[in-house]
This record gives sequence, structure tokens and C-alpha cells, in this order.
Amino acid sequence: MKVELRDIRKYFGPVRANDGISVTFEEGTIYGLLGENGAGKSTLMKVLSGYLIPDGGQILLDGERVHFSVPAEATARGIGMLHQTPMDFPPFSVLDNFIYGQPGGLLPDRKAAREQFLKLCRRFNFDLSPDAFIDGLTIGERQQMEIVRLLSLGVRVLILDEPTTGISAEQKEILFRTLRELAHNEGLTIIFVSHKLEDVEELCDEVVVLRRGKLVGREKMPVLADKLVEMMFGQVLERTPRPPVELGTPVLQVENLSASTFRLTLEPVTLDVREGEVIGLAGLEGSGQALFMRACCGLIRPRGGKVILDGRDMTGKGYHEFMAAGVAYAPAGRLEEGLIAGLTLTEHFVLAAPSHDFLVDWEGARKVAQSRIERFNIVGRPESPVETLSGGNQQRVLMALMPERLRLLLLEHPTRGLDVESARWIWKQLLERRSEGTAVIFMSSDLDEIVEYSDRILVFYAGRAIEVPEPASATVEQLGHLIGGKGI
Repeated sequence: MKVELRDIRKYFGPVRANDGISVTFEEGTIYGLLGENGAGKSTLMKVLSGYLIPDGGQILLDGERVHFSVPAEATARGIGMLHQTPMDFPPFSVLDNFIYGQPGGLLPDRKAAREQFLKLCRRFNFDLSPDAFIDGLTIGERQQMEIVRLLSLGVRVLILDEPTTGISAEQKEILFRTLRELAHNEGLTIIFVSHKLEDVEELCDEVVVLRRGKLVGREKMPVLADKLVEMMFGQVLERTPRPPVELGTPVLQVENLSASTFRLTLEPVTLDVREGEVIGLAGLEGSGQALFMRACCGLIRPRGGKVILDGRDMTGKGYHEFMAAGVAYAPAGRLEEGLIAGLTLTEHFVLAAPSHDFLVDWEGARKVAQSRIERFNIVGRPESPVETLSGGNQQRVLMALMPERLRLLLLEHPTRGLDVESARWIWKQLLERRSEGTAVIFMSSDLDEIVEYSDRILVFYAGRAIEVPEPASATVEQLGHLIGGKGI
């Protein structure tokens, strides 16, 4: 299906998210959609898939003008979007999710649906059980289920938003093979939104680049990565060298630490973390790395073992006591756990202040917010509601809310969904804290990030933690196989 977007405009107050974008996507082609955070990529794709109504412009499918007010209308016309976090229903089975949205009313033909599901899975070598529950699947398997569901609905234009986040090397290989089959052999139009240039280079036939709400260019692949970066940011970004740091005394010591949830039991982990040390945690979502970090700072009560901070036994203490001892935690869910939707930036800085008077000095608080906005390069204003900021700017707000002096900083996916420039900026801040003696533990699905910034690496698989020998020589390929369970 040929897709034409003509003069698409979408504004959020004074922000011109899409400012007159005109672009055509041909069938049988895989397009990479690139741009820095806030460039307008997600907005444009949400307009195309019916999640947002444009303020101006036209959408044409095979020359016919269409208008979507809800996603179901776009799906009915053959356009489907696979979001970074799959929009499924975890309490239900794979088959229930597959049936959702299909014709059949209150009494769908479950036998026919099961046969169709298994047929599509066999066609793409997806190893999915229709009786499994969604909350027991990995992110990669949930993506596979959603692809199968969209194909069963007759989708001819498939949009994927950051689809390689949180999946193993083997799952990425299956995903890319499926997308090539759909585009090159079956004529689907694939639009691949990603910040990972190496994935775009490997998969895409053509790239479309946005910057500040406008189309700045398109190129046939292959294209040098430096040229793509220059198109995205207007300049080639220089890599900041990672300065050496002499490690200090132990900050965190965990001895046979174990924890559990109703889904997973973390086997005992023993680890010493020293001042200025960066520990990277790799693994598929739900493999135990988040459980381990939260048990290290009082967000989850350990099942067994000890947590010692600067020589003090903190086992069983709550997060507030860890905070008072110089520990901070930055969750992956920026709006779900780290920030408060509906509050302005000024209100966030008031809440994060170390002490509070009975009456708030709002003028003084606004000045503090403005100074933090300038210092951390946040695209926003003191009165901006935090949910109106892009993901990259929300991450900058989280960094700005951190206390000045920390002994230990734990981060879930600190650069998830961020462009190259924003990711490097985040790490510049983290390395500065490292040079001041702060110990850093972070988990990431970006294996390049793990390899580049970690002094030591732990791979988590099914609740087990394995330290990678000789982390300085570890490769992305090696980690990719380990997180999939090979060699463990």
C-alpha cells in the first residue's frame, strides 16, 4: 500500500510537533524513521495510525484521501502500529489477545482463531503457545504475538516503534527476518522507528529523517552513520572519551541477596561495589535485574541475605532510609514511578527539595526550576506539566531532581528511547558523578551501552546472575547470546 502524507501539521500549544511534513512511503519497502527526541517521529506515526488527529494536512492511501479519528479506523484500512511497550492485556491468554479486535462479536469462533494463529506462527517460525498468558512472555514474544494479530486483521502498513528494545539477539534476528519477508516478498510497507543506527543500517532500504518537526531529508541505504547523525542533529557528534577513575572503598556490599515476586525468584547474589565503579546489568525484561536493584535500595524487602551500605547493615530498611544514606533510584517508568503527571516542573522541584517550610515560596521555587532547566538543557518551562515533555526531557528532569551528593545511584534503562545526543548527555552527567566517587549500577537493554560504560557486567537469566569474565573484552554478540540463555 502506498502512503502519502501531505503537509501534516500537529501542534501542542506553542510546540510544533509536526510542522508541514510531506512524505511518501511505497509498498514493498522498509523505511527507517530517524530524528532526535522531540523531532516529531512518534507524533507523525500516531497521526498516521489514528491515535492523534492532525491540525492540518492530508493522508492518502493508494491515492484515496482518508481521515482517522480512532486507531480502529486506521486498522480497518490496513494500518497497524506496534508500540515500544506492546499494547496487550497481560492478565489474558495469547489466544484471547489474538482474538481481540477481530470480527465475531461476543461469541467468536475460538477454534478457527486458534487454527489461524498457529498457521501464522508456523509461517514466521514464532514459537508461541495460544494458551500461554501474556504476563509470562518476554517483550520479544509479545511483539511476535502483536505482529501476528495485526497481520490477521489485514494490515498492509506496519509501523514499529523502537522494536529492538529489550529483546535478545536471537529474537531480533527472527524479527528482522520476518520484516524482510513481509516487505520484500509480500509487499507490505514497513516503517521502522528507531534510535539505534546499527539496526537501521542492518534492516532498512531507505531512511527518512525529521528534525524539529520538519522533514530534513531522505536517503537510500546504505548511508554512513556519520551522515545520518549529521542529518538528525545538524552536526557530527564527537564521542566523549570515558576518563579513567581510581576506585575507592566499598560503597555497597550484598551477601547472598535473594528476593522474589509471584513471577520470579532471584537466586542469591554476592557483589561488592566500590566508589566510582560502574556496574552494568544485562538481561531480558523480567530476568531478575530490576528485582536485584530494588532489593539493594529498600524498594523490595529481601527474601534472604544482607545489604551493607558504607559498612552499615541496611537489610530490611525502607527506601527513605536508603535515601537519607545517599542512595537514589531512577526507574524506567518515568511518568509511572519517577515523575507525577499533572504537576509542573516547578512543583516537582518543590517536592524534591531537602527541606520544606510550611508555606512554599513559589517565586523562589520558580527561579530554582528555571536554573535547573538551563543547567540540564531541559526543553520546557517552569510552568510546563511534566507529561507534556518528550521522553528525553523527562529523563533530564529525573537527573535534575537527584540530590547533589550521592553514594550510590541505581538506574533502570537510563537512555531508553533517547537519541544519540541525549544518551551521551545523560552519560556525561553519570560519569561526572562517577568521578566524584558515586557508585553507579544500571540496567539496560542496549548492549552497546553496557559494553561501553561498564567496569563490570552481570548477566541475568531466569533469576540467576552471572558475572561476565574479562568485561573489558566483552562483545555485544557475546552478551546477546548470554541473555538468551546460551552458555549459562
